[in-house]
Amino acid sequence: MAGQLVLPFGVRPAFDREEFIVAPCNEQAFRFIERWPDWPARAAAIYGPAGCGKTHLATIWGKTSGASEFFVMLPDEEDHVDTLHRAAMEHAISQLPENSVVLIEDVDAKPPTRNRDTLLMSLFERQKTTLLLTGEAAPSEWPVALGDLRSRFDSLLAFPMWALDETLLSRLVRKHFEDRQLAVTETIVKRILTHVERTPEAVAAFVARIDVKALSEKRAITERLVMDLIEAEEQSGADR
Repeated sequence: MAGQLVLPFGVRPAFDREEFIVAPCNEQAFRFIERWPDWPARAAAIYGPAGCGKTHLATIWGKTSGASEFFVMLPDEEDHVDTLHRAAMEHAISQLPENSVVLIEDVDAKPPTRNRDTLLMSLFERQKTTLLLTGEAAPSEWPVALGDLRSRFDSLLAFPMWALDETLLSRLVRKHFEDRQLAVTETIVKRILTHVERTPEAVAAFVARIDVKALSEKRAITERLVMDLIEAEEQSGADR
């Protein structure tokens, strides 16, 4: 099967419901999101490594629930907190409708501060606000600066998004190519999976490198191109 030539257009990941790859490792999380608004808890979390589909699933929930407030909690060092920013965040939280829905992504992306935790606690304390949080580790492992937040994280209804799964990895390879409007053979998929680290992030990064190589060399994405990249990377690793 002939490969396809690559055109230099930007990559726009597909975050529609139909594009989400349901697998045994994420099915509970997916079914929970599908139950909205019939949730058994007011706050929940989904977690897993980078590239596993957290943002995709959170986006599906955002579209379904009408969530419009995305609070990005990026803490600074405590001595350099922008007090105006904090005041603006506190004001925005106070202005949320009583029955609002809020998505908070990447909770464990940076070390916590008391200011970040205070803002999070103010959201948890809103009795009719629904929260969906995401992170790489399970919520019980998310670090906190305020002890009161520890119990909140520990009690979250939480769903994992990732476990090593050959079928899911293969589908991820294909999806990353499809996001670039490309189709590849099963042989290419298998070649990639024999080379890359078996994580969503590594798969995404390798497909991106193939795309760059194809563009820079004006070549179609074929098994030969993939093997050239694999051999070059293996040689580079051996030389270090």
